[in-house]
Amino acid sequence: MISRAMEDYLKAIYQAASDEDKVSTSSLAQQMNCSPASVTNMLQKLSELKLVEYEPYQGVTLTPSGSKVALEILRHHRLIELYLADVLGYSWDKVHEEAEQLEHVISEEFEERIDQALGHPTIDPHGDPIPTKEGTIAMPPSQSLWETPGGKKVQVYRVSDRDPEVLRYLATIGILPEVEISVLKKGPFNGPIHVQIEDSEHSLSEELATQIFVVSK
Repeated sequence: MISRAMEDYLKAIYQAASDEDKVSTSSLAQQMNCSPASVTNMLQKLSELKLVEYEPYQGVTLTPSGSKVALEILRHHRLIELYLADVLGYSWDKVHEEAEQLEHVISEEFEERIDQALGHPTIDPHGDPIPTKEGTIAMPPSQSLWETPGGKKVQVYRVSDRDPEVLRYLATIGILPEVEISVLKKGPFNGPIHVQIEDSEHSLSEELATQIFVVSK
């Protein structure tokens, strides 16, 4: 039996693995807000269940079985987020925390009914791709807005959902998935990046711009 805590770890490993081949114990401890010793204990349990491949001091990767569980939880999470936003009228800065609670408890029938009711969507309110029922996920190439040079026009692909305050602010200036942004220039010495959205110009710090992911137009 896979516990809720185990599902959370598998999802966290999957999401962290996009940035590094093997996920370190220290980065997982930071992400899960717990001690490295607690992380090690959980990784040993997951390894015994053959859900991860774990070597002390070498990091951890998901096995195919672990990836399947992680993608199923991500599918629940992102479908719930979209249902909360589109059907129940939640703002995009509030859906993440609700989905964190509900992702572990919905049945497969409930998941299917949400999917049908929403017309089999492919992205959640933040632009993150929704895994298919078969356990595949589409990840088109994207880079952060901070990495985009001046003079380029881009389209927002997704926005990190980790900070509700950031989401609330970005919504006020019109930065949402599928919105077009013209990058005007970046200030020297890691200064702000200046962008234009429709007829308005805005300056974004590195902290904000690295949470916005874009594709070239």
